[in-house]
Amino acid sequence: MTYRRLPSLVALRSFEAAARHRSVTRAAGELSVTPGAVSRGVRALEEELGAALFIRSAAGLALTPAGEALFAAAREALDRIAAGVVAMRQAAPRRRLRIGAYTLFASRWLIPRWARLRERHPELDIELETSADPLELVPGAFDAVIAVADSRPRPGLAALPLVPIGMIPVCAPALLPAFDWSRATLLHSRQRPEDWPRWLAAAGIEGVDAARGPRFESIALALDAAAEGLGVALAIRALVGSDLATGRVAAPHPFIRPTTRRFTLLHDAERDGDPALLALRSWLEGEAGLASS
Repeated sequence: MTYRRLPSLVALRSFEAAARHRSVTRAAGELSVTPGAVSRGVRALEEELGAALFIRSAAGLALTPAGEALFAAAREALDRIAAGVVAMRQAAPRRRLRIGAYTLFASRWLIPRWARLRERHPELDIELETSADPLELVPGAFDAVIAVADSRPRPGLAALPLVPIGMIPVCAPALLPAFDWSRATLLHSRQRPEDWPRWLAAAGIEGVDAARGPRFESIALALDAAAEGLGVALAIRALVGSDLATGRVAAPHPFIRPTTRRFTLLHDAERDGDPALLALRSWLEGEAGLASS
């Protein structure tokens, strides 16, 4: 095996940058070190090689013949290393994740942010599967799931709470001027049959039959019906921000009933060190922070 006798690569990088810029200060800026560190690296290289590499004067740096020869070799070598790193990254397989997500969360929170995820982490290849059935969102069946969970610890699972589930009533803006709880049509979701009784009691609104009104397969359908003026629905506040902002719906009452549950990222604790999963966790955490600010 051939042994290469090479000078310090740190010192060589300092020299190459200083030679390219003809300036220790600009080289230090490129390398994010102090000018003194660049100067020490160059001096150490000169001592190791036994040759002066620069002629230093008030006008700046000029290369000696030995410096010219080393600069040409160092520049070519470092350029080839940089090109090799780029090629390696382009050839590396994309890190794939299979993610299960609650349908409502995916459609109203995750998918509108998907372009930002791709821009931030183009190396991730995410296969997203959605379901309205919580029994299908089993962490062991996916690399990770985004499901509804409370704060209780789950042995063997890592949990990242993302979005709180707080309920707020919404209806078409046209209904607001004459809105009357005693005559309002309540729109129900079969997935959450206790929402109206709990919200009315928490808001202190009495004399309303919490069971009256049509029932829909999901919160999303109830929200669509509310936007069309069919009545008032209960929506998850964190998921209707854009609907309220654009005036698609309005809130006939400001009270938000908090719950103990959140949309939560869950995955096997053994995968805490998975780089792809760490990247997704970090991005989700940042997005959830922005959403709550």
